[in-house]
Amino acid sequence: MFNLFKKNEADEGNNLSLIAITALLIHSAKIDENFTDKEKEIIKKALIEMGAQTDEINEIFEEAEKKEKDSNQILDFTRQIKNIDEDKKKLVVEALWNIIYSDESADMYEANLMRRLSGLLYLESKVVGDLKEKVKKKNDISS
Repeated sequence: MFNLFKKNEADEGNNLSLIAITALLIHSAKIDENFTDKEKEIIKKALIEMGAQTDEINEIFEEAEKKEKDSNQILDFTRQIKNIDEDKKKLVVEALWNIIYSDESADMYEANLMRRLSGLLYLESKVVGDLKEKVKKKNDISS
């Protein structure tokens, strides 16, 4: 019985973390003022890679949209995300680069966001840069 309670607490904590991650991804998608269906699909795919159940995705996405709309700074999102394990952080950063390069270019606001996020998420610049290059190569985008 106590294990069941612990599992529910863990699931709830994971969902809160997924909501924060999704809010950050939505924020990055909206930074160029063009939130596309392609970007929404990238976000939903990233959620599945991070352990979200398929039947939870729409609910998580809706909660994250509300959270992103009500927030005025990325610190609200990164506060929870900085404590997740490094592999999951890398998935977040890769999803961010996928969103940014979904239109095949990165503008100065998107590049600035990524510089800020690498520090806020306690990731080395090299790791963030390597993930950027991986995404660019995967999508056949040249510098």
